[in-house]
Amino acid sequence: MKTPALVDPELGPLTDDLLTRDLRVYQRIGGHRFSSDDMVTAFVAVERAPHARRICDLGCGLGSVLLHLAWSLPDSRLTGVEAQDVSFALLARNVARNDLAPRVAIKHGDLRDASVIAALAAAGPYDLVTGTPPYFPPSTALDAEDPQRAYARIEYRGGVEAYLTTAAHILADDGVIVLCGDHEAEPRVLAAATPLGLHPEHRLDVIPRTREPVLFSVWTLTRSTIPQSTTTRITLRDAKGQPTPDADRLRAFSGFAARTQ
Repeated sequence: MKTPALVDPELGPLTDDLLTRDLRVYQRIGGHRFSSDDMVTAFVAVERAPHARRICDLGCGLGSVLLHLAWSLPDSRLTGVEAQDVSFALLARNVARNDLAPRVAIKHGDLRDASVIAALAAAGPYDLVTGTPPYFPPSTALDAEDPQRAYARIEYRGGVEAYLTTAAHILADDGVIVLCGDHEAEPRVLAAATPLGLHPEHRLDVIPRTREPVLFSVWTLTRSTIPQSTTTRITLRDAKGQPTPDADRLRAFSGFAARTQ
């Protein structure tokens, strides 16, 4: 059982967690919490677009990808959009507590709404657009599930198609999209990208443990036509459950030392 650092009268029990070596975020004990998909998304984004100066994170939740990018790319200016009320409240709190408001703007709204897209486009175009859409269709929802967690997991406000559509509207001509999602969403990503004039250039498959199936994938897309998309993979734990060199690279990316065996 996690021990709360404080109990917010509206958000309930919160933990106070390190996101990077220098950034801390509040998370709800019973709600949606950042995980490896957020860290890998930020990692891929920084590797692919290390000189990005204008960044937008779609559906940014409590701010894990958005704030990690702000920390990793200190010369950038960032915009995040989030619709779910509890997640947005945490996002606002986490931006403020890390003194990032001067260069991180946040918007409370649905990334599919025309008014939100217009506002994002007016502040763009963006060198880098990131997103971690929900993985599951509404048919998988559980009535008793915490609403914040449900909206982070279930496609109530659209999946990869909605994220790519908005990203295409706000992306600079030479910009990069980094999208994390269910590995099984590959056909949906490809089908959505083509009519938008987007082209996948790389897919990173993430394996939780040696010999286990792919847990999730991260796609990198641009407007540039390339001959063929490439695929690589990383594994987070070995057969004995110990962190791999890939996991150590992710920890180093966040400013942490490698875990001891």
